[in-house]
This record gives sequence, structure tokens and C-alpha cells, in this order.
Amino acid sequence: MFNLAIDSKLCASDLVKLRLDDICSGAKVRRRATIVQRKTGRPVQFEITEQSRSSVEAWLPMLRNTGSRYLFPSRLHASLHLSTRQYARLVHRWVESVGLESASYGTHSMRRTKAALIYRKTGNLRAVQLLLGHTKLESTVRYLGIEVDDALNIAEQIEF
Repeated sequence: MFNLAIDSKLCASDLVKLRLDDICSGAKVRRRATIVQRKTGRPVQFEITEQSRSSVEAWLPMLRNTGSRYLFPSRLHASLHLSTRQYARLVHRWVESVGLESASYGTHSMRRTKAALIYRKTGNLRAVQLLLGHTKLESTVRYLGIEVDDALNIAEQIEF
């Protein structure tokens, strides 16, 4: 779940509602997937790394035994998929289990992680904007917390 959360860069409400047919073709997990984001109503594509594909493929037989169409089914009969609240609890437990301060991390940290790494490595705001499904570049700038110092550091690396 956590690998896919980082790969997909989806917000919690979209991640927990992922269906098998969103990311799978038969017993194989696709390399890329597209879903319509709940908040914007717009489609967003994401890659699924080999590590995430392997994890999900190992999880598929158990899911198929339950008959769930959701990738992260709920254990409660009243709900079809894991709730965002339960996902948040899992993230906090995982963060604590690796020795980090759980108050400093949450479900949104999972969404922001890869986007921030892509920006740091490439400096390409437009690419990050597309991957996050943001409609405005200003939202991506605010989301990543980009400051004038960041822009100057990038500019200093360019020589003519």
C-alpha cells in the first residue's frame, strides 16, 4: 500500500478507492494507470514501479479470494474499501515502526514524497504539476513550498 501511495501520488481518498481494474490487466499489474481524481474530476496518470507491481501481484490472490473489487478492502461489512481514517492510522503505525515521529508524517506525506523528489532532481514544475493533477502551476509551487532560494539555486546551476 505504501509503495503504491508513493508511486501514484494520489490523495488518500483516491488511493483507498482504487479498484483492481484500475491498475490490473488480468493477473498482471500495469506499468501505468489512469484514474479520475475525486477532488478535480480530472484524469491523472501515474507509474507503478516494479517493486509496487510485485507487492500488488503478491496481494492479488488474497483479494480474489475475498471477491473484492477494491485493492484495499475494508474488514467492515458496511464499507467496501478501507477508509481514509484507517489508512491514516496505518501510516502513523508504519512511521512509528521505522523510528520516526508520527506527528511529522501523514497520508499527505505519501502523496508529496515522490513529487518533491522529482522536483528536486529535475526542477521541472510542469512535470510535477501534471503528475499531481494540479490545474494551476501556482498550486504546485505552493504545494511543494518552493521559495525564491530554490529558484536561485536552480538558476545558479545553469551556465552559458
